[in-house]
Amino acid sequence: MASNILNIGKSAILTAQVGISTAGHNIANANTPGYTRQIVVQGAAEAQNFGFGFLGQGAQIKTIDRAYNELLSRQVLSSQTTNSELSTYATQMRQIDNLLANPEAGLSPSLQSFFSSVQAASVNPNDAPTRQAMLSNAQALASRFQALGNRLNEVSDSVNEQLSNATSLVNSYAKQIAGLNTVIENAVSADGQPPNDLMDQRDQLVNELSKQIKVSVVKQQGEKYNIFIGNGLPLVVGETTYNLSMQRSPTDSTRLEVAYTNTGGTSVLGSNSLSGGNIGGLLQFREQSMDTIQGKMGLVAVGLIEKFNQQHMQATDRNGGAGGLFFAAHTPNVTASTENTGNANINVAISNVGALTGSNYRLQFDGTNYLVTRTDTGASQSFSSLPQTVDGLEISMPSGSMNTGDDFLIKPTSLATSVFKVALTDPNKIALGGPLVGVSAATTNTGSATLGAVAVSNNYASAPLASPINLTYNSGTGNLNGFPVTQAVSVTTSTGTTIYAAGSPVPYVNNATYSVAGVSFAVSGTPNNGDQLTIAANTNNGVGDNRNALLLAGLQTASTLLDSRENFDGAYGQLISFVGNKTNELNVTSAAEAKMLEYAVAAQQSESGVNLDEEAADLLRYQQAYQAAGKMMQVASQLFELLLTIGN
Repeated sequence: MASNILNIGKSAILTAQVGISTAGHNIANANTPGYTRQIVVQGAAEAQNFGFGFLGQGAQIKTIDRAYNELLSRQVLSSQTTNSELSTYATQMRQIDNLLANPEAGLSPSLQSFFSSVQAASVNPNDAPTRQAMLSNAQALASRFQALGNRLNEVSDSVNEQLSNATSLVNSYAKQIAGLNTVIENAVSADGQPPNDLMDQRDQLVNELSKQIKVSVVKQQGEKYNIFIGNGLPLVVGETTYNLSMQRSPTDSTRLEVAYTNTGGTSVLGSNSLSGGNIGGLLQFREQSMDTIQGKMGLVAVGLIEKFNQQHMQATDRNGGAGGLFFAAHTPNVTASTENTGNANINVAISNVGALTGSNYRLQFDGTNYLVTRTDTGASQSFSSLPQTVDGLEISMPSGSMNTGDDFLIKPTSLATSVFKVALTDPNKIALGGPLVGVSAATTNTGSATLGAVAVSNNYASAPLASPINLTYNSGTGNLNGFPVTQAVSVTTSTGTTIYAAGSPVPYVNNATYSVAGVSFAVSGTPNNGDQLTIAANTNNGVGDNRNALLLAGLQTASTLLDSRENFDGAYGQLISFVGNKTNELNVTSAAEAKMLEYAVAAQQSESGVNLDEEAADLLRYQQAYQAAGKMMQVASQLFELLLTIGN
């Protein structure tokens, strides 16, 4: 019986030792990331039947378990991946917000300075220093556009780099988790006991993985983890892993896309398949915000290029020549997919700058119809043939043909900012004077009819007058004769506009505006028979003529963009508003999600984390149990010695 007491005491001491070791292990790892508090699970040893009944044989350790709550851990993973996504998105947007909204580094100051110099040139169009100042301010504006465009390009390149790093981390975590799956499974199979520290390491890797992408964990038979990412793509299945990689976009060589490799091969994934975490945040930022920002910024650049050039080419420079391009012309960028099988040559031209949206477009062929899709909204239009005009863009196929599945990416404006340039270098070639003047033959006219200001339309530069228009009044018919016989004439009065076919008689109307061959002019007064009115080229070489300078200056406030609702400053202001509102939205939601993550971690740690006060109490409890077990063995030893004494 004494030996039985010794064995019971021995089991009690061993149990207390394990408890002390476990409590010490918990204390030592109180600050170890991912560590889960361990608990000694003990029970009574199997009792022995002595005839008079079953006598207990002490205690035994059944297992050392983790204080692991699967539900709370899933909540932490979910909150962690959402927090990382929003935090990453918000960080990227703050860069853009600081760049564009900066009153000194933004576009608005340069735009204002440029148009102020145009206004100054309109006051004194013949002054060489004033012309040079206008050209210098144009160069400064171009430099600001380029700087902003290059900075946006750097942010895009940074997104590529961050995505590459994130996918590398995902692949690394996947391999480590698969390796731990094998080790944990072997350890459990050996003696049925869970290797708690290895399981903590695996759970910590899953937690780190959730920072990069949305993670779902499914326990396989035994203790293996199957890991699924995004919207259900398998990443780890037992010991098998699948990889993410980066590939150049087939339609945009500057963009890296996330691709997924499994037994079926490698395929490029869309942002819908890769939600959550840093990867999801970067993809959302690029597709939902960055593309829009670059397109809208480019829209301001393209609008200024198109409208300013259009007006500049209708005028006369200081040398008497026709105005040329003031800013370097911009052509929409069209890129064919590297996977195309057809030989189509797609051409895209801007037909109406006011209808441009700032969005990119995809042109695809399904075998029957051509599908044009806005990439920002997903809105699509289907056409049975080309050319077609969509949102101010004329899309044509001058040669070749498209095969089913062929794909083209159209960037009308997003590349314009970083290549914005001034085409002129000579201040004398700034066209500030009107191309035409109206002349009244005062030496021969006897009536009081006079010509008002002569203006030209936007397309005048493409077909200027080859010779003056000499109009003669016929009192017998009441008509003005001498209009070009091949051109229709429109006459606008306070009651409306009347169009007269080419070669038809055109009546004289006091205070009316006549338009023909891209030229418009007002007439007033009463002519006499034979009186002449002449519209001729400006022979003054633009000297002292500020008519076009005033029109150029007026472009600053003219509503020329976004369906004629906004001027240049207004369109840029809309962009700043979009960036600011989106940044504020993300700051608020990111802060809220950070709090949610904090609460989820606190709930998990309240059950799974190490409480030093609790562990200190356990140490005292196990110490007392150890001391009591030692006392028991001392008593058993004394009884044994007493029995030996009696026997002698």
